[in-house]
Amino acid sequence: MPTVEVDSLSKTFAVADKQPGMLGTLRHFVKRKYRMIQAVKGVSFAIEPGEVVGFLGPNGAGKTTTLKMLTGLIHPTAGSVRVLGQVPFKRKPDLLRQITLVMGQKQQMIWDLPPIESLRVNAAVYDIPESEAKRRIDELADMLSIGDELTRPVRKLSLGERMKCELMAALLHHPKVLFLDEPTLGLDVNAQTAVRNFLRDYNRKHGASILLTSHYMADITALCDRVVMIHKGGLIYDGSLADIVQRFAPFREVKVELGGDVDHDTMQRYGEVESINGRIARLLIKRDDLTATINRLLADLDVTDLTVTDPPIEEVIGKVFDDGATGNDTNTPTVGTVQP
Repeated sequence: MPTVEVDSLSKTFAVADKQPGMLGTLRHFVKRKYRMIQAVKGVSFAIEPGEVVGFLGPNGAGKTTTLKMLTGLIHPTAGSVRVLGQVPFKRKPDLLRQITLVMGQKQQMIWDLPPIESLRVNAAVYDIPESEAKRRIDELADMLSIGDELTRPVRKLSLGERMKCELMAALLHHPKVLFLDEPTLGLDVNAQTAVRNFLRDYNRKHGASILLTSHYMADITALCDRVVMIHKGGLIYDGSLADIVQRFAPFREVKVELGGDVDHDTMQRYGEVESINGRIARLLIKRDDLTATINRLLADLDVTDLTVTDPPIEEVIGKVFDDGATGNDTNTPTVGTVQP
């Protein structure tokens, strides 16, 4: 049975439309006009127990709104959602004890108190016995490599240290489902790596299902085998992360090093020339022509080194969203499906 089931989920907000100036303010005060904004449009997907899924989309795509519906913070306008077999917005205590939401731009730590005090408060809220709470705090602190920071006021901690403490507070009750909204936002490289390693270890140890949003593709590639992508509120892709490159990037990048200087006109016969630097050329070659083209290169030229790579995943994801923004959907799967 899926941990999370989302079926045709939609959310529409009524937003007050105010005209500028004093007259517009008076009219807004007397008789407000509203316009309807559809933040989420008929999104459907499911997450299996223990699965880690990346949830991607440009700013304003509807990711955070979807997460808030999945955690019961807001009601959907249409469609249905079930988490662990229950309806989230009913806010039943037995469900709330099994889920958590971490938002990188928000905090639950009490600013002037040491994190250990906030953790004790959370333990009391979830009725965790004192001895068990201490064991869990020690376990999480060890996994996150955090120690003395727990006894210093939150306001004196670095951003990375605060985020580690936020994760400890969110996971103290050992939730079965984690909804993570930009958990590495603003962190340096070392802190991002520490958080990723922690989430990977937590998933393996407790078998938790994770839905992760992030603008750092390193988070997604390190943790997720599957991604769900939305654009302007609608689902545009649900499937393997590896398959995105195969489906949306028709070219592969070939780096060629020759025994002598590279001639631009010569290299154009083999593919689109990205750059030439001394004896090294970078080409874009269609996937279907790759094998034949490499054979020609090796036969015709004095090749001393050759490397074939996929384009960076960030570029591929950006292309998918750009195609969605311009209406160029020739390579985009039908909403809510994965094409074979």
